[in-house]
Amino acid sequence: MLLEVRNLKVYFYTKRGIVKAVDDINLYLDKGEIIGLAGESGSGKSTIGYTIMRLVPFPGKIEGGEILFKGENILKLDEETFRKNYRWKKIAMIFQGSMSGFTPVFKIRDQIIEVLRIHGWTGDYDKRVEELFKMVNMDPQLAEKYPHELSGGQKQRAFIAMALALNPEILIADEPTTALDVMVQEHILNLLKKLRKELNLSIIFITHDLALLSEISDRDYMLYAGKVMESGPSEVIFKKPRHPYTSLLVESIATLDKDIIKGIPGSMPDLSNPPVGCRFNTRCPFARDICFKEEPKMKAFSDGDEVACWLY
Repeated sequence: MLLEVRNLKVYFYTKRGIVKAVDDINLYLDKGEIIGLAGESGSGKSTIGYTIMRLVPFPGKIEGGEILFKGENILKLDEETFRKNYRWKKIAMIFQGSMSGFTPVFKIRDQIIEVLRIHGWTGDYDKRVEELFKMVNMDPQLAEKYPHELSGGQKQRAFIAMALALNPEILIADEPTTALDVMVQEHILNLLKKLRKELNLSIIFITHDLALLSEISDRDYMLYAGKVMESGPSEVIFKKPRHPYTSLLVESIATLDKDIIKGIPGSMPDLSNPPVGCRFNTRCPFARDICFKEEPKMKAFSDGDEVACWLY
């Protein structure tokens, strides 16, 4: 097991109250594996990614749990040790909206070299930039361009190259295909699959788009209101979902044979005052009395699926 998250809690202290964005989350990632974190907006997906990178934005705080990288709890490390030894070197992240993350007044090459320099890369900078661009299927000459001279897909691949600059073992990809057209989305997915195979890279793929997720992940975690509702192998999640939330999300995937696409009625609960019991209870078509009184525990099934639901 390369990475394990145990009982993670991340709360945001706002004027309206304490928002429990991530509330007792457990997950794991093996070497060379791609896992998906999926769910509606506000479910806690991106917050988990930022927490693994130890970049939780203010006013958020990590209030409990452990994040183990090869058995070591990285939450107990001081910031300087984590920055030097883990951030970007062992764990890197493609941030949501990263296409706009490049500084517009510097060439792409110079921005990648800055990452190498700050983190103490001892090799040839120009050679490394060339290697990285070839790795993401780009002409190395494009590294001499400014960000505005590249297309959206090119900028995204360039950012992936920068994230891989220090040979990390884990890549967190937060909505890496947002704002890209369908063909470019497919190219990005194929690129991530290629990198997984060639580098034995482990990937945490964060998305709200289940159609994309079904094409890339080995296992998935379905998140809602800061909780994992269901987790398991992708073929189980998409072909035999057990949790009503997962089933409704899968039904909402647009396909050519569907005349009507169903949404999930209602909206996400206020996480500063989450509902008692199951957090999906007010929107669930199968909710019973116990769902409003007691939170369900995870139940494991023989096919690798785990579900937190009182139906089982």
